[in-house]
Amino acid sequence: MNIPSLFAKARKIVLKFGSNTLATGNGKINAPLLEKFAEQAAALIRSGKQIIIVSSGAQVAGLSAMDKWARKKDIHYRQALCAVGQVKLMNAWEHAFTPWGIHIAQILLTRDDFGDTTRTLNMRNTLFTLVDEGIVPIINENDTVSVEEIKIGDNDTLAAQSAILWSADLLVLFSDIDGLYNKNPKEDPAAQLVAEVRDIAEARRLVKASGTSEFGTGGILTKLEAAERALSYGIPMILAHGCRERALEALAAGTQPGTAFLVHQEARGS
Repeated sequence: MNIPSLFAKARKIVLKFGSNTLATGNGKINAPLLEKFAEQAAALIRSGKQIIIVSSGAQVAGLSAMDKWARKKDIHYRQALCAVGQVKLMNAWEHAFTPWGIHIAQILLTRDDFGDTTRTLNMRNTLFTLVDEGIVPIINENDTVSVEEIKIGDNDTLAAQSAILWSADLLVLFSDIDGLYNKNPKEDPAAQLVAEVRDIAEARRLVKASGTSEFGTGGILTKLEAAERALSYGIPMILAHGCRERALEALAAGTQPGTAFLVHQEARGS
C-alpha cells in the first residue's frame, strides 16, 4: 500500500512535528510553515478527515523569547524555558488555524498519564470530544513538570502513544529527513531511501541509528520504536520531511517521497 492510499483510507490522522521541522535556521518558530500546514490540515478536515497534532518546539520557542537563558543548563531553567515557550508555540498554532475558522486545544501529558487507567480514559474522552466538535488538539509533553522519572522521552513516542489512545488510522511523523534510509544520509551521499518497511527488526539491522540533532530529542531509532508501537496496534506510519513545499498535500498526492511503515496484513495485501 503506497502513501497516497494510506491517506485516502485514513479518517483519523495524527501529525507529529519535530523541533527541526518547526524551527528556522536561527532557532525561532517558523510561523509561515505552521500557517501552510494549518491550511493543508484545514483542507483535510473539510474533506472529512479528523486531525490531531503532536507538536515539539516549546524549548525552541522559549529560547527565541528568552535568549539570555540559552547557555543555562540547570534543569529549572530548561523547564522554565518550556513554560515560556509553550505559550509562544500555542499562540503560533492558534494564529495559523484562525483564518480557517478552526479552534485549537492544548493537551500536555507525562508518562504517568498513560500509565493510569482513569487518566487514560479521561484523555481519550477529551480527545474524542474535541475532535468531534471540530477542534484540533495539539499535544506536547509537559516539560515544565517532567523529570527523568516521568518523562515520556521524545515526541515520536508521544505521537505513537497518542495515535494508539485515539485509535487513529494513520500516524505521520514530520522530521528533517525524507524517510528511512539504509544508511545515514547526512554522512553517506550514497544512502538510499526505503519506500516501505514491513519488518521493524529488519529495518533496525539495515539502518545505523543516527544521533540526536541540535533541537530535536529523537533520532532515527526513536522513529523506528514509534513505528513498532503504532504497528502493533494496526496503525500504519509515514516518516517524511516536513519542510518540503506543502508537504502534507504532496504526501497525500504522492508527489513527495517518504517511508511507509505497514502492518503485516496490509503488506501482504499490497
